Amino acid sequence: MDISVVVPLYNEEESLPELTTWIAKVMAEHNFTYEILFVDDGSTDSSWSIIEQLKEKFDSVRGIKFRRNYGKSAALNVAFEAAVGDVVITMDADLQDSPDEIPELYRRIKEEKYDLVSGWKKKRYDPITKTIPTKLFNAATRKMSGIQLNDFNCGLKAYRNDVVKTIEVYGEMHRYIPVIAKWAGFKKIGEQVVEHRARKYGVTKFGFSRFVNGFLDLLSIFFVGKFGKRPMHFFGSLGVLSFLLGTFMALWMIGEKLYHIAAGIPYKREITDQPLFYIALVAIIVGSQLFLTGFVAELVTRNAPERNQYLIEKEIN
Repeated sequence: MDISVVVPLYNEEESLPELTTWIAKVMAEHNFTYEILFVDDGSTDSSWSIIEQLKEKFDSVRGIKFRRNYGKSAALNVAFEAAVGDVVITMDADLQDSPDEIPELYRRIKEEKYDLVSGWKKKRYDPITKTIPTKLFNAATRKMSGIQLNDFNCGLKAYRNDVVKTIEVYGEMHRYIPVIAKWAGFKKIGEQVVEHRARKYGVTKFGFSRFVNGFLDLLSIFFVGKFGKRPMHFFGSLGVLSFLLGTFMALWMIGEKLYHIAAGIPYKREITDQPLFYIALVAIIVGSQLFLTGFVAELVTRNAPERNQYLIEKEIN
């Protein structure tokens, strides 16, 4: 099968028939073999009933329904496990992503050999309260990940099948799938300018809290991706640095007092009366705790079942 179109959705009953018809039209024009995989993330409207009706009309339609709302990441993760197409294309169900972009996304994966191609909604129809925070997060993600994409959170993306079968999307990590893919070893990541259409039906399902969660998820991805299998390198380094800094300050104060005594210079204050003493003491304690944290985390990691799971791309026997 050429393409799996993955569509996560939550209360999008109005747009599903139009979206399905549009996708089917594009696929027929380019003679693609395909499937449309809808993942109903616990909708409370008639979205699932409409998917069942669409299945009767389109053989290519498949559907998965959650008992409750788990979030977009969960929907994508389940869909990635079920998708069978050589190229997997994700898009939102609200008609703000255009199915007309599918052929070019497919071509770039197949002919230009990209692992992942992310859409870039260069011209957006979102309010400024959404666009400005989005730009800030994109800039922060570029800086931390080294991936030069302008729109990490664009729902319209194309993947090689083995990419979606390798990565795991959880929590609210769908915003940073390119980063997850890079940490998994898929480094050929491209970008394509795509059309952003104004919302035709319903209202957005995302609130301000997604920006706070997005920042925390970015920190999680950065830490787990870089230090997940070697936490001692992170905690241990910080712990040793803090411990040595505190020790240096303590030795400095002791040496200063001994010098004053040996030289017969009056030493007006006790060491414990100096603020620097307490700073040194805190630095030593924090350093010891960080080092012990790294040690315990290292023991946990070494006993984890996936401690020696590595991604093998090719093998010759």
